[in-house]
Amino acid sequence: MAKRVAIIGGGSSGLCAIKACLQEGLEPICFERTGDIGGLWRFEEHPEEGRASIYRSVIINTSKEMMCFSDFPIPEDFPNYMHNSKIMEYFRMYARRFDLLRHIRFRTSVCRVAKRPDFVTTGQWEVVTESEGKQESCFWGGDPPAWHQEAKHPSSPPAGIEKFKGRYLHSRDYKDPRDFTDKRVVVIGIGNSGSDLSVEISHTAKQVFLSTRRGAWVFNRVGDQGYPVDIVLTTRMKEFLKRLLSPSMVSNFAEKQLNARFDHSHYGLKPKHRILDQHPTVNDDLPNRIISGRVLVKPNVQEFTETSAIFEDGTREDIDVVVFATGYSFSFPFLEGCVKVVENQIPLYKFMFPPHLEKPTLAFIGLIQPLGAIMPISELQCRKPPPMVAGKPASPDLGQMGHSTQVDYIPYMDELACQVGVKPNLLALFLTDPKLALEVVFGPCTPYQYRLHGPGEWAGAREAILTQRQRIIKPLQTRHVEEHPSDPAVPLIFKLVGAMAVLAVIFAYF
Repeated sequence: MAKRVAIIGGGSSGLCAIKACLQEGLEPICFERTGDIGGLWRFEEHPEEGRASIYRSVIINTSKEMMCFSDFPIPEDFPNYMHNSKIMEYFRMYARRFDLLRHIRFRTSVCRVAKRPDFVTTGQWEVVTESEGKQESCFWGGDPPAWHQEAKHPSSPPAGIEKFKGRYLHSRDYKDPRDFTDKRVVVIGIGNSGSDLSVEISHTAKQVFLSTRRGAWVFNRVGDQGYPVDIVLTTRMKEFLKRLLSPSMVSNFAEKQLNARFDHSHYGLKPKHRILDQHPTVNDDLPNRIISGRVLVKPNVQEFTETSAIFEDGTREDIDVVVFATGYSFSFPFLEGCVKVVENQIPLYKFMFPPHLEKPTLAFIGLIQPLGAIMPISELQCRKPPPMVAGKPASPDLGQMGHSTQVDYIPYMDELACQVGVKPNLLALFLTDPKLALEVVFGPCTPYQYRLHGPGEWAGAREAILTQRQRIIKPLQTRHVEEHPSDPAVPLIFKLVGAMAVLAVIFAYF
């Protein structure tokens, strides 16, 4: 009989976990406490208690070619940066294509996950679930859980918030800017949520104040020549060049590029940290709202009075509403001490496996904050645990721990791909398929690269890579424009000569 695998959560990570288990000949059952798939990306006006949910207008910050599952391209007519409704449409297409829904038990909560008495030899877990008020206990061979998000409020809340007579809420409870019409609003936190909410609320509010303790480097979604910025930045060649230079040199160059769009000092946004030290903020509209006075950037809030906020620079503003865009913390209340979260961090091998377990049958999928898209990372993580659950050898060197959840996209994906056996062989590609090799090295590092060979190889990967630029341009061409003659394209042979000149150095890294 096939080994059974319990999957907790039917979001994007849960869906690819089901698919990966099926491809390994395992029997997955996914427990989803709500009545639908999609997790965080499923907008609901009134979400279930405890479920993090987006607001109505959310558009993703990673482009479709970088965020898609590696053997299922997003339709070419979908926009490059998708509204949450389009993301859900894609998830449903993926679930139908690979027949995943029949493996999900909806409206079923996981109450407890505990080791069986014979765990040392079997690696099995007891999973207690509840559906319609009835509890059920089953044994499972492995358990890749989704992670549970909770609203994270400031570790040291501003003084006086308890006597503030206005309204205050966490960003997870925000749904509609009309709730803030003609209000004076302070948004605390300048991450992606804080920036997005400041911009959106500023269209209805009387005034928005964006309060930040550290500032932020702000990226635009639209990069060079109008391509999505992650398509421009996430290439193997740029990763190689970054490794050649010191972090200081890379930071200097990147910060200069961002300040060429708008000087972060002039806009009150220049942070205390260098650009590589923290996750960047992606927002196209924030500078426009600042320059038009609809959003005023302020320092950290020192204290609240009944009707106002006093900032650390001594300025005071009358306030009606406070929005805490201070992120999320994670917890696993159902795991009964099997893992320990300290200061929102957890030691995991490859950001996936608790190192102290006698058997590697517990994996965390998507518990990571990449400098890039998370869906392909979750998918590649899922392609790793099932072989271990199926009885194949575990990875050695469990001493390599990851505590922080932030990783660089290409190095982490390549590290996982090496262990799964699906990392692209660049030398072989240049010798056998130079056209493909050039796109793999100089083009965006799209997820299809990890389906070219090895376990889970997909026959459509080569074509998907060579046509990815067409899918990027397609949704933009809703009006025909006559193109003017331009300089002839550089012949392929010259591209190859240039590529071969750097190959020796590239292979030393890759």
